Amino acid sequence: MARRKRQYKKEIKLDPKYGNIIVTKFINNIMKKGKKGLARKVVYRAFDLVSEKAKKDPLEVFDMAIRNVAPDLEIKGRRIGGANYQIPYEVRGERKNSLAFRWIIEAAKSKKGQPMYKKLATELWDASKNQGVAVQKKDSSHRMARANKAFAHFAR
Repeated sequence: MARRKRQYKKEIKLDPKYGNIIVTKFINNIMKKGKKGLARKVVYRAFDLVSEKAKKDPLEVFDMAIRNVAPDLEIKGRRIGGANYQIPYEVRGERKNSLAFRWIIEAAKSKKGQPMYKKLATELWDASKNQGVAVQKKDSSHRMARANKAFAHFAR
């Protein structure tokens, strides 16, 4: 059987306003149906609101929010000897960020009755203060992992 061709990571361009790769990735996660301009507008307006509320650099608030939401542990189901076990695994680099992005965006979308940029700004602000729905999601993930610590020896 022949080897597959190696897949190379696509180079991501820097965000035009802040010059930050993580902001670019966040914008890409918010984007729907290839409408990057709209996604940028939502993120930049959210950052403007955050900077008004926080009276400091929105990138600091954004980084703090990502750090507070990014999980250290997650559980994965694994079938061993006819039984399914929830095994805790450590979350590695890039996946931490992608989970944090996903949870923050999900939490913002779950709120009703406001434009997306306001909901996103509120969620980023709450997450930076270690509050909000996304942080609760991380805490519940950690709680599950700690509860299933006894099965950690099944991890490879």
